[in-house]
Amino acid sequence: MSRIGKSPITIPSGVEVKLNGNQVSVKGPKGELVEVIDACIQLSLEDGVITLSRESEAPAHRAKHGLSRALINNMIVGVSEGYIKELEVVGVGYRAAANGQRLELSLGYSHPIVFELPTEIKVSAETLKGQAPAVKLESFDKQLLGQVAAKIRSLRKPEPYKGKGIKFKGEQIRRKAGKSAGKK
Repeated sequence: MSRIGKSPITIPSGVEVKLNGNQVSVKGPKGELVEVIDACIQLSLEDGVITLSRESEAPAHRAKHGLSRALINNMIVGVSEGYIKELEVVGVGYRAAANGQRLELSLGYSHPIVFELPTEIKVSAETLKGQAPAVKLESFDKQLLGQVAAKIRSLRKPEPYKGKGIKFKGEQIRRKAGKSAGKK
C-alpha cells in the first residue's frame, strides 16, 4: 500500500475544504484552489481529516493514490502558509528588477527580458552590494510557482565553467575545469 497515500490529511483552522464528487476545493486566507482527482480514488472528509482510498491494487491506481494525496496536501499547505521560491542571478552585469507583475531581467543579451507573471504570484527583487541579485517568488499554488520559476531559470541556465546564469538559491552547479586544465 502507498505510504504517502494512506496517511490522512488534517485540515488546519482557517481552511475550508469542499468535496464535490472527485472535485476538491480548498479555500484559505491566502487564496482558493480547485483540483479534480482521478475517479479511481475515493475521498472522505470526517472531523477535519481527509482520507483517500483506491479501488484496486493496480499499479496505475497505486501511483495515483499517493499523487492525489500529495496534490491535496499541497493545496491545503498553499492556502494556509504559501510557498516561496528564491532565484539568484549570477553574472557580471546581470540585473533583476520587479515592477508590479513584471520582472525585468538583464542577462547579457542584446536586449532586456521582460517577464509577465500571473496574478497569483507575488515577485520581489533585491540587489545587495557584494551579492548576486535575488528574485523572490511567492504564491499559494505550488504547481504554478514551480512552473514559473523553471521558466525564469530557463531564460539563462547556469553554465558549468563560470557558473553564470539564473539558479535556485542553494542549488549546486557542477563546475568543469577550463581548457588549461587538460594541458601539460
